[in-house]
Amino acid sequence: MFCSNTYLYKNKKIYILFLMKRAIVLVLDGVGIGALPDAALYGDTGSNTLANLARACGGMHLPVLEELGLGNIDNIMGVARTLSPRGSYGKMAELSPGKDSTSGHWELCGIVLSHPFPTYSHGFPDEVIHEFEQRIGHKVLGNKPASGTQIIQELGAEHIQTQRPIVYTSADSVFQIACHIDVFSLSDLYRFCEIARALLQGEYGVARVIARPFAGEAPNFYRTEDRRDYSQPPPGPTLLDIAKDHGFEVVVIGKVDDLFGHRGYTRSHHSVNDLACVDYVLESLDTAHDALIMANFVQFDMDWGHRNDIEGFHKGLIEIDEGIGKIIDRIKEHDMLFIAADHGNDPTTPSTDHSREYVPLLAVTSRYPGTDLGTRNSFADVAQTIARYFNIEGIQHGKDFLNLLYA
Repeated sequence: MFCSNTYLYKNKKIYILFLMKRAIVLVLDGVGIGALPDAALYGDTGSNTLANLARACGGMHLPVLEELGLGNIDNIMGVARTLSPRGSYGKMAELSPGKDSTSGHWELCGIVLSHPFPTYSHGFPDEVIHEFEQRIGHKVLGNKPASGTQIIQELGAEHIQTQRPIVYTSADSVFQIACHIDVFSLSDLYRFCEIARALLQGEYGVARVIARPFAGEAPNFYRTEDRRDYSQPPPGPTLLDIAKDHGFEVVVIGKVDDLFGHRGYTRSHHSVNDLACVDYVLESLDTAHDALIMANFVQFDMDWGHRNDIEGFHKGLIEIDEGIGKIIDRIKEHDMLFIAADHGNDPTTPSTDHSREYVPLLAVTSRYPGTDLGTRNSFADVAQTIARYFNIEGIQHGKDFLNLLYA
């Protein structure tokens, strides 16, 4: 799309045309597409979020993603291969160790980690818990790996009686704090998380501290939508930082603001509801011009993957398929749209944690039909491709595939 700026020169209007460049990155949190070669090291042999889910559901009907070429990446029951896909298609391996949302999003924006974030399969060390209790002025409950919904059912009543925050972790690098909203206010819970984030550095530097407010009465406790993530700041400039520094508007949607330590953007729409995030993307396409728009859709991971909710995950994919269709209808000729994920979270396996998987890659540009992008060696290839399209430098990892998109 061409836009115009108007300038006055000797009382005459001069119209200067320039090309508007926009890149949109949609991250389907936890929607993997097959175990990585090193998945056994993470206990994830056989994980394939999309293919296993499709088999468990007897097939899936995802017409928009099918048209883009999703069925060309892997055998997904109900999602057919297409000879003339509207998008280019492939899959990406995570070069960083681990399988965390933070490292996955950072790598999509050009940061590759050499060491994984620490995890605590038996709970946090006594010295960490003791220091945390001293700083917040309360003893805690829990301190063990657990499902977030299960632990509030197990310890929620005791938490209300004792007014002790619930601390727990998982196979991921997280320090999670759950508090009932009638026991501790949201501001109190967020303050506890800020204290934990300041404490958990260096040797104990987990990827994220997560506020997990809940409500209701036993045994019907439920988590509210006021979750907040406190991530480590990225160790170097990301695509978001670099694009912003070069004058692009950078709009982040979902929990992207939290995952990048509230850095590198000009506008944020925070939400943990996927359909609300679709609406924010549509709004941003109407208002943001030279721009990078990055949206995270967390419900696949938060609400369905971690709970092994096959039916919920399936319904969520049907809804997001329709939402992506609306987004595609709104993009302009020179927009670049990427659809990817940050890790897997296979709801069909016994595990309720993230899974070490390839992630799908779909790219929509003016080229038709799309082309096979192959298996990319790093999520950072997305960052490098957008950087080249924007004509900006500073991404240190990844290999761009811009030539494949416009060949």
